[in-house]
Amino acid sequence: MKKQLTLYAFILLSTITFGQQLNTQKLDSLFTILEEKNKFIGSVSISENGKVLYSRAVGYADVENKIKSNTLTKYRIGSISKTFTATLILKAIEEGKLKLSTPLETYFPEVNNSENITIENLLNHRSGIYNFTNDPKFGFYNHLPKSRKELLKIITEKDVVFEANTKTSYSNSNYVLLTFILEDIYNTSYDTLLKENITDPIGLKNTHVGGKINSTSNECHSYTYMNKWYPSKESHMSIPQGAGFIISTPEDLNTFFSALFNHKIISPRSLSKMTTITDGLGLGIFKSPYNSKEGYGHDGRIDNFTSLAHYFLEDKLAISTTSNGGNYPLKLVLDALFNSYYNKEFVIPSFKTIQLSSSDLDKYLGVYKSTQLPLNITISKKDTELIAQATGQSSLILTATDTHIFEYSNSGIHLEFTPDKNQMILKQGGATYAYTKEE
Repeated sequence: MKKQLTLYAFILLSTITFGQQLNTQKLDSLFTILEEKNKFIGSVSISENGKVLYSRAVGYADVENKIKSNTLTKYRIGSISKTFTATLILKAIEEGKLKLSTPLETYFPEVNNSENITIENLLNHRSGIYNFTNDPKFGFYNHLPKSRKELLKIITEKDVVFEANTKTSYSNSNYVLLTFILEDIYNTSYDTLLKENITDPIGLKNTHVGGKINSTSNECHSYTYMNKWYPSKESHMSIPQGAGFIISTPEDLNTFFSALFNHKIISPRSLSKMTTITDGLGLGIFKSPYNSKEGYGHDGRIDNFTSLAHYFLEDKLAISTTSNGGNYPLKLVLDALFNSYYNKEFVIPSFKTIQLSSSDLDKYLGVYKSTQLPLNITISKKDTELIAQATGQSSLILTATDTHIFEYSNSGIHLEFTPDKNQMILKQGGATYAYTKEE
């Protein structure tokens, strides 16, 4: 349910160009090795203008019962639920049920400072309401059922952390309150509203409010890997509400975002409001440009489920990933999908390691410069570890994977050395850069 932020190490990627054909074979190779090495279990999908170009599921939905996942397996999508909730609120505004300027005290006067907090402030996280999932007590009860009355008590017992509309601070409390407002103004359940206004009209077959995970309904559990997959504690879905209680699939997420940005759910005026960004956040959505491409989306995390959903306007491209476990950054999975679509190079990590002595590393040490990038890279060592540090950035401990080849897999960094020529090649994010060691 918390907002996830991923930073690239080393570089900002260069401008990309449109590719001609999706490299599905290479994508399959990537997901095969991620599955074999227990680095990722989950599902991915790419669609263009509403047409599915690639979908793949790897790993298990239920490890204990050896139930493999498939492209229709449903995952908890965490905070991507907020985009659905914001969409329902904007539809309610179109129907005259409320306004962006409606004060929160109209519905919940017991919330501190509610007279100064608007619906819009809830949507774009400028309410100042304390994020209840940040409370140290949260981890002790998040797996237990909570009633509406109990959740309101949890939210209202904390004072506001700033005056409304003076700053932005991500808060799940906002979207719990928006859920209750939707149910009150329509006098029905959120799940019914989701079905009638979004999932049925655009044909989503595998998206709805989640409950206790049921493997027989093709829902998956989440896991942590420590030499084997261990099941994670299951959050009770009465708690996240519209901030994070929806389950879905990557294909459904792509369909949803495609429909949203092609005005099949809300009007162009409402979408314009949704995508107005203040301090990095819109109304239930983030701006997520990828290189030169303008995109929007959201990410999510709940238990050990992680998810990303992005839509790129120019090419009507939707890419979504969902995971129920792994120790490989989901952002790098997204990179591979994106670079494959645009016919850009991406590195398949080997996860192989070779042992080198301290003296073996000496041939690589030095400062490397490139005419392609302004970042110098200093290669140093500590005992038997090779260390890379780009100008102004943190140092990274590299893993030797083959002769003269090193990787930092968590950021998709691949370095190939040619010691006798004092040269090094950096590959990351679909780009290749040549470096030469200073004399």
